[in-house]
Amino acid sequence: MHYLCSCFYELRTVHMEIKPIIEDKHKRLARFAKALGHPIRIYVMQTLAKQACCYSGDLTEVLPIAKSTLSQHLKELKDAGLIQGETEAPRIKYCINKENWKEAQNLLKELIEL
Repeated sequence: MHYLCSCFYELRTVHMEIKPIIEDKHKRLARFAKALGHPIRIYVMQTLAKQACCYSGDLTEVLPIAKSTLSQHLKELKDAGLIQGETEAPRIKYCINKENWKEAQNLLKELIEL
């Protein structure tokens, strides 16, 4: 194990100025993965993938969590760029951000296929 780590370190230091170890795609994948790191958020993404959009009130009726908790989960998905919200007073309509969702799928697929 020590030998493998030493080789990695040598390669990293030799190529450091050419290409950074942590690329932007790694950071984006980590952000998407963090946002998907809770079962409620995965359920929300699955629900939104099956329909064009959904109101947060509709999700509250289905999920056994407080509105404030759901709001925090939606905020996490929105901050990661996986969903977008549009205010239609007094409700908010949420939809998948198709461009970012496709990027997340591609990055996850790339990781899994390693």
